[in-house]
Amino acid sequence: MSIKAAQQIVDEWIQDHGVRYFNELTNMAQLTEEVGEVARIIARRYGEQSEKESDKNKDLGEELADVLFVVLCLANQTGVDLQQAFDKKLDLKTKRDHDRHHNNDKLK
Repeated sequence: MSIKAAQQIVDEWIQDHGVRYFNELTNMAQLTEEVGEVARIIARRYGEQSEKESDKNKDLGEELADVLFVVLCLANQTGVDLQQAFDKKLDLKTKRDHDRHHNNDKLK
């Protein structure tokens, strides 16, 4: 599925089930909350913190999907074509970073 298609699916879901988009500030706060949940899982499952029993059943994929959903909402409600923006960013990073990463001794 393309990012453009994902944006359309989210918009249709909001219209059919969500009544309307939360305002941009609410969605930004919600995005921060969802990123925090991802960070908690990563820190405890893959980092040095011990994982609490209550966190062991948390699904990283589900939490990442929550982040993606809110990002798509923010793009929709602010008029951002995220497919176009992502394609442009990937092209920029490819041109800018190819040699830089290959020449980075820390990555060898």
